[in-house]
Amino acid sequence: MLKAARLLAGHAGVAPRAALRLTKRIPIAAGLGGGSADAAAALTALVELWRLALPTDELFDLAARIGADVPMCLAGRPSLVSGVGEKLAPSPPLPDCAILLVNPGLPLVTRDVFTARRGDFSVPQPLQAWTDLSGFVAALEVRGNDLTDAAIALCPPVAEVLSFLRGSKDVRYAAMSGSGATCFALYATLEDARRAAAQVSANWWRHAGTLTQS
Repeated sequence: MLKAARLLAGHAGVAPRAALRLTKRIPIAAGLGGGSADAAAALTALVELWRLALPTDELFDLAARIGADVPMCLAGRPSLVSGVGEKLAPSPPLPDCAILLVNPGLPLVTRDVFTARRGDFSVPQPLQAWTDLSGFVAALEVRGNDLTDAAIALCPPVAEVLSFLRGSKDVRYAAMSGSGATCFALYATLEDARRAAAQVSANWWRHAGTLTQS
């Protein structure tokens, strides 16, 4: 947040005067884009507070300078992302379904995961548009997550979380989120996700909710 505030102030030529308070409700270094979302929120709030008339393209360029995930968080909508995170395209509407997030209680630094990764990245696959949860799952299965093996090498409990989620009742899909260590699973209903959440180890952080399209 401070990096975003200082960068914006310097770019706009204004004094960096603001009181920022952060209430963190998700684990730190968890692969959920929390820091990026915080930075995007700071940009949005400070543009309004300082009454800045910045073109949208300029604001997104600043976001990309802060971090790869910040432009997507600034957009605030489901998107298909390419480049290093600065290229956004609208995704098909998300299906009605539920999601369970599980973190083993251990942080994973994104830089360390990329350093530990070996081999080439997967060749980008053409998007399979979806109209329901089954189609969404099919699109996710084609794409996967190239950072999973590296994350497990650095943090073996990630494999335990994935094993639990993939074996949970009525799960439709499970994978690691971002660079880890959080993993997610998709279910048809919130009741299914909450049932699985109730079985999660007491030492692991968990959150069950629904996917929504704004």
